[in-house]
Amino acid sequence: MHFKPVKRLTLVTLVFIFLSACTPDADVEQQKLEDTSAQQGDNPVPSTMAENVRVLPESVSFGGQPRRLWVYLPPGYASSETRYDVVYMHDGQNVFDAKTSYAGEWHVDETLNRLAKEGRTVPIVVTIDNGGDARMLELSPWTNPDYGKARGDAYLNFIIDEVKPLIDKRYRTRPGVMSTTIMGSSMGGLMSHYALVTRPDVFSKAAVFSPSFWYSENAFYVSEQNPLPDTHKLYMVVGQNEDRQMLDAMQSMAALHLAQQHPESHLASQVVAGQSHNEAFWQSQVADALLWLSVVK
Repeated sequence: MHFKPVKRLTLVTLVFIFLSACTPDADVEQQKLEDTSAQQGDNPVPSTMAENVRVLPESVSFGGQPRRLWVYLPPGYASSETRYDVVYMHDGQNVFDAKTSYAGEWHVDETLNRLAKEGRTVPIVVTIDNGGDARMLELSPWTNPDYGKARGDAYLNFIIDEVKPLIDKRYRTRPGVMSTTIMGSSMGGLMSHYALVTRPDVFSKAAVFSPSFWYSENAFYVSEQNPLPDTHKLYMVVGQNEDRQMLDAMQSMAALHLAQQHPESHLASQVVAGQSHNEAFWQSQVADALLWLSVVK
C-alpha cells in the first residue's frame, strides 16, 4: 500500500491547526454519541464468532465491572509449539461477534483466518470489553470537562499489569516489546496512540483508526514530550467523509512525529476516500494495518 508523505510542520503551526478545530460541529457530536452508546444490548443477530476465538473463564474486572476477555488463537495453535506476537484491542464486544456488537463487528477473526490460509503467520489477538457508559472516560487519559474525570491511565495500567501477564502466562506468546501491538478506533484510537507514546517499553506498534485527538489538546503536548523510538511503528488512518476536525488532527499528529525525525518508513498516515466513522470502515483496514506493521508476516 502506498501512503502519501505528510508535510513537516512546526509545533506552533500544529497547535494553531488543532485549536482552530476545537469547536465540535454536528458530525462530531454524533460521533461522541456513538462512542458513549457502544455497549452490549439485546441483539437478535446470531453469533458470528469463529471457532478459534475463546472467551476466558478467568474473572477480571476494571472500574468495579467484570470485563470479558476474548482471545483469538491462530489456526494450528493447539498442534504446534510456536510462540506468537500479540495484538491488544479495545471494545471487545465489537471485534469478533455480531451478536454482541453495537453497530457491526470488525471480522478480525475471519480476516486473520483468511490470511492464515494464504500462508501468513498471524498473531494472537486479545480484546477487552468496554465499560458501556464509562467508555469515553476509560479510553482517555485526560479529563474533558464536558464528559467527566478521565480513567485512561488506570485502564492502560490494567492492560499492562493485569491483562498482559494473564495472557503471557496462559498462552504461548512472545511477551517482548517488539512483539506487542495495540489497536483501536475513535476513542480506542486515542488510547492506542497514547499507549505507544507513553509506554514504548511495552508496545512497539500501534494501529490507530479515526483517532479522537479532538478530545484533548494534551494528546499533542504529551506526544511532543515523548518522541517515539525509531524502532516503533505507527499506522494511522481516517475516512475522507469523517469530520474535518478528525482529518486535520490526525494529519497534524503525523506531522509532529515526522518533525521529531521519526523515520518515515515507520509512520503511515492515510485519508481513505469515501469512508466514514464506522465499524465497516475500520474492519476494512485491519488486514492492511497488520500487514504494514509486520504483525502479520
